[in-house]
Amino acid sequence: MDGDVIIGALFSVHHQPSAERVADRKCGDVREQYGIQRVEAMFYTLDRINSDQNLLPNITLGCEIRDSCWHSSVALEQSIEFIRDSLISIRDDKDGSKWCIDGTPSNQPPPSKKPIAGVIGPGSSSVAIQVQNLLQLFNIPQIAYSATSIDLSDKTLFKYFLRVVPSDTLQARAMLDIVKHYNWTYVSAVHTE
Repeated sequence: MDGDVIIGALFSVHHQPSAERVADRKCGDVREQYGIQRVEAMFYTLDRINSDQNLLPNITLGCEIRDSCWHSSVALEQSIEFIRDSLISIRDDKDGSKWCIDGTPSNQPPPSKKPIAGVIGPGSSSVAIQVQNLLQLFNIPQIAYSATSIDLSDKTLFKYFLRVVPSDTLQARAMLDIVKHYNWTYVSAVHTE
């Protein structure tokens, strides 16, 4: 989806590759609930933002969505592609002429990709840590939608990382506060896969 500002996204559209398919980067089956729905949610959100002229006047948001397959090596490979897109060496002058970073005129056509303003995802904490270690080398911000590891709270290690969910520690503390507040002595946990 094209726009003036491009947001990258790493969504697990497919399941992890099986052990024998990891080297070939062949992902598993489609994850409809956690994969396709997140892609559709991003398109819907960007459409809503772009159609509201009061929100970002004269600016449209676009996206480049890549499949992380819920696997670190695939997510890192896709992150390298985001970085490659962001390392455009040609810039436009006000008069429209093209120049290289070293100041010499360029005979190359303008790049077809726009730099990524930031990356949303991936979902897994362990994969998000690896992706952030790579993205922060190039000052690319990352916003995780479900990475809850306490390790990611360390801003000295993860300067360009933000998340939209509380860390595991804060979630556990909130659950404990509820139990204490109501003086519960018996608690059951329900989990689904």
